[in-house]
Amino acid sequence: MQAVILSGSPSDSDWVEKIVAVLDQLDVPVVKRVGSAHRVPEHVLALLRHHDAQPNTVFITVAGMSDALSGLTDANVVSPVIACPPRSDAFAGLDVLSSLRTPPGVAPVVALDPANAALAAAKILALGDDDLAKRVAAHQQTKADRVLAADQGPDRP
Repeated sequence: MQAVILSGSPSDSDWVEKIVAVLDQLDVPVVKRVGSAHRVPEHVLALLRHHDAQPNTVFITVAGMSDALSGLTDANVVSPVIACPPRSDAFAGLDVLSSLRTPPGVAPVVALDPANAALAAAKILALGDDDLAKRVAAHQQTKADRVLAADQGPDRP
């Protein structure tokens, strides 16, 4: 079982670490790799072949601007792919559209929040791991408890 986080550039490292932080909380093994679909496509394809051959793998791609990495990854693996493009003010934030619009047969899931990308990966991996499923449920309950603890309404049960 592993979550492979593939970023398009070293400049994406802060975003990657936000994903890693949640996966670490859930005790999900993480592999971090860097490879640009535009600059080093053969390197990326070699990484994909290697990691897709491992059982129970989920890929999380982190690439901004023109996110070819997510589509290239999804088109070349059978494992699930979650695109998590970093936030950008460039082009009024519209560069995210390259993560959302892909051709038929190329279907990366998109999570715009790094914590949600990590949680989605954990949920996918939990389909075959009862212990991880329990950790995911506990994580979600902790988030719910935090909201309930903040409710100071007089009619609170």
